[in-house]
Amino acid sequence: MSKKKKYVLTALAVALAGWLVCLPRDLFKGVSYSTVVESTEGELLGARVADDGQWRFPPCDSVPARYAKALILFEDRHFYHHPGINPVALGRALRQNLKAGHIVSGGSTITMQVIRLSRTSGSHSPGRKRTVWQKAIEAVQATRLECTCSKDKILALYASHAPFGGNVVGLEAASWRYFGRPARVLTWAEAATLAVLPNAPASMHPGRNRGALKSKRDRLLRRLMEQGEIDSLTYTSAIEEPLPQEPLPLPGLASHYVAHCPHGERTRTTLRYNLQTAVEEALSRRSDELSREGVADMAAVVMDNTSGTIIAYVGNTSPGRIRPGMQVDIATAPRSTGSILKPFLYEAAVEEGVILPKTLLPDIPMNLGGFAPQNFDRQFYGAVPAHQALARSLNVPAVFLLRQYGVAKFHHRLLSYGLTTLEHDPSWYGLSLILGGAEARLDQITAAYSQMARKACTAPTPSICYTLKALEEVNRPDELDWRLIKSVRKAAWKTGTSYGLRDAWAVGMTPRYTIGVWAGNAQGQGAAGLTGARAAGPALFGLLNLLPKDQDWFPSPSDLSQGVVWVATCLQSGHLAGPGCTETEMLPIPQAGLDTDPCPYHGSGTFTLPPAMEWFYKPHHPSYIGATSSQDSSPIEFIYPSSGSTLSLPRQLDSSLEGAVFRVAHHNPGATLWWHLDNTYVGETRLVHEMKLLPAPGKHRLTVVDGEGNSASVRFTIASSL
Repeated sequence: MSKKKKYVLTALAVALAGWLVCLPRDLFKGVSYSTVVESTEGELLGARVADDGQWRFPPCDSVPARYAKALILFEDRHFYHHPGINPVALGRALRQNLKAGHIVSGGSTITMQVIRLSRTSGSHSPGRKRTVWQKAIEAVQATRLECTCSKDKILALYASHAPFGGNVVGLEAASWRYFGRPARVLTWAEAATLAVLPNAPASMHPGRNRGALKSKRDRLLRRLMEQGEIDSLTYTSAIEEPLPQEPLPLPGLASHYVAHCPHGERTRTTLRYNLQTAVEEALSRRSDELSREGVADMAAVVMDNTSGTIIAYVGNTSPGRIRPGMQVDIATAPRSTGSILKPFLYEAAVEEGVILPKTLLPDIPMNLGGFAPQNFDRQFYGAVPAHQALARSLNVPAVFLLRQYGVAKFHHRLLSYGLTTLEHDPSWYGLSLILGGAEARLDQITAAYSQMARKACTAPTPSICYTLKALEEVNRPDELDWRLIKSVRKAAWKTGTSYGLRDAWAVGMTPRYTIGVWAGNAQGQGAAGLTGARAAGPALFGLLNLLPKDQDWFPSPSDLSQGVVWVATCLQSGHLAGPGCTETEMLPIPQAGLDTDPCPYHGSGTFTLPPAMEWFYKPHHPSYIGATSSQDSSPIEFIYPSSGSTLSLPRQLDSSLEGAVFRVAHHNPGATLWWHLDNTYVGETRLVHEMKLLPAPGKHRLTVVDGEGNSASVRFTIASSL
């Protein structure tokens, strides 16, 4: 082989190798894209501008047919037939440029334009000038690109990165900015406008040179008609369409949710477009009403229990109502829980056999190291069945139950439900954990309730079924009874109100959906009347009406065939029936419930509560009789103060100290009690066992004794008075 031939072959091999490696692996490496968030149906919810200030949506995989036909006819009629370059077009461009004395035509194919766009953007030497040498490089790389990508892929690359004037890059961004809708639904006139716009984006921006732009568009439409792509009627209608005005704002649905999505990427969410729109509108109306009462903010999360996904999300509503804190995403902000955690305690206590579903819980004054919980209505009811205490959201029984169940165990259980905001040790929260001493996020609370609803439908347990059954009895904010009115939507739901009326919660469940609503002020200030039932409840049921109705309902405890044991329980106390219980009912309970204590209130044969419970129970239960004495316990019990309490004595108008009123309950209303303070006799009472005393600062012991020798004592401390 001659040297000349070797040189030629070597040169060809080098050229081939260079051609093979001439194309960067990532054509648009370093290009930043907008954050684009879509609904589960593919509808645009919202977007954020790219890091370089451009509206540049992430690359698309395909191009709408109308735009593709318009673009190819305008830019590169032989696109589907050339290898990346069109020698005829290049020759024609060369003649035109030589004749004009300057560049008037490039002769570039769409493939070559893709190469040029990649070489002047991102990290591939941006800012290159257009020269003959650069044109040659583009031509070589274009042929290589044709061997790497399909024609449709090349078309998609062009449509994703072509400039459309101003800071708008790419077909999809241009379609939204100029026409307010996705490219797939563009009219022929709109598609033709965007096809001609990248040809000279700086001079043909829709905001200026409108006459030249329209002429260019209309000529393309005529060519489309001449090619048989559109008929004459479509052409006539198309040229009558006006050009776009100034760029339009992009959709702003689920704005707080969009802010959490991956930056610079296209995200397909589980949010449902129509539902998201309806939820935002409904919540804004309710929030605007509450704003007149000093409640500025509201958030909501709607979940599909079957999939466990969020299908509507409002981090904060009414963006048009300017106010401090409107940008705060309340759905992810830790807020005081109020009573919203009580169902999880009831479920856990029943599941583990700490109580039975209807066990009586004490509802009497208590003071534990200064922690003295009160019911919302400031009343005590003596004793309340556990399921009713949950439905009525009574605070004192919940604290008694948490004390019995264990704070550490409950804290661990809440963590298992996904409440990540419980960052402190259980002892830090103490018994206040059940009354709002902890903070939680609306999205996580809603997800926890959704887990409960999903488990009730897929793997029901007696504890969950009893919990949901109790929550069905919660009074609605509109006081309508779903059992009497067919049009009223049924729900198992719970409210919560934090201390100081700062946070109002309402979470509702059906077998298919769970809705969580929060109302309050993002900056934390309270407002009169800000309660879960009054502020968040109506919004909850308003959103429930936007959802399809459930065909079935949660299973009843009596429907379960596995994991339950049927036992006789005392109808009055809810405990396992004992020998003295005359009225009983059969209930399905978890196996662990067999280890609970039998009824402690029928030792004398008559249903008799401890004195303090009895004292508060009687006014609410006129039929209660009780016994004048009990063989199982002392007939005397202090109502106030609780043992170990520290008391601060009030002052009168003249600044002198006023005594504290001490109260005792006795089974026998007619009994006489003798009172002793620190072994010093201070008086006696009959019928009403109350005594006003003025102990000195320090520790004391108060003892009462009845005529039969029964006694009760309490130790307390009087705080020093300044």
